[in-house]
Amino acid sequence: MSGGPVRAPLMQEVVGRLRDAVASGRWPVGERIPPEPELVAEFGVSRGTLREAVKALAHAGLLEVLRGDGTYVRATSEISATAQRVYREHADEDVLQVRFALDTQTARLAAQAADSLVVAELRELLARRRSAWDAADYQAWSEADWGFHLRVAEASGNPLLHELYASFGDVFHGTKMVQRLEAGFDGCLASGHDELADAIAAGDDEAAVRTVIANLDYCMSWVPRRQPARRQPAR
Repeated sequence: MSGGPVRAPLMQEVVGRLRDAVASGRWPVGERIPPEPELVAEFGVSRGTLREAVKALAHAGLLEVLRGDGTYVRATSEISATAQRVYREHADEDVLQVRFALDTQTARLAAQAADSLVVAELRELLARRRSAWDAADYQAWSEADWGFHLRVAEASGNPLLHELYASFGDVFHGTKMVQRLEAGFDGCLASGHDELADAIAAGDDEAAVRTVIANLDYCMSWVPRRQPARRQPAR
């Protein structure tokens, strides 16, 4: 099909189909999407329409077009793309302070809503996390630890809160976390993990919040602090 005037409704339909493919994991983050001729044939649209749709998602941060190489998935949603930009533009201390707000609320709501099945899943993730820690497998530890926190967020019953939390996955558990683990960060604290699972099992939302704060206070102690701005001498 040849390029030509792009009909906005059709282009938006293609944007939606591309976005769904990314969000569903059909094209995982970091991987290249199928080549243009293949997508043109699959969607039954012109090259011009496909290119405009790809451009729209690249502008939103979900895709990145590399000339001579292809188009890669960079985020699963606009929220996730924004989170990655935030990580680049703000200090670790700022990002972790945001996590105080998200973690405490997800823990509170999960303690109010979680059932025995959720608690069993949380304990299984903690067992995997502990085994990985004992084996010094930091990558496996990071995956199990993030899986635990993400399951708590999902158990909150608030889908928007869950999506916001999930969007910070790489921010909270990216390369810097592994570097801290290798430098002596204690990745097997009971606070915010085993104690949190106990509080959720007991339906004690206040205890859940307390144990989360204890864990995040420890995390904050490992975050480089900003130096206070120097006061200019009086003229």
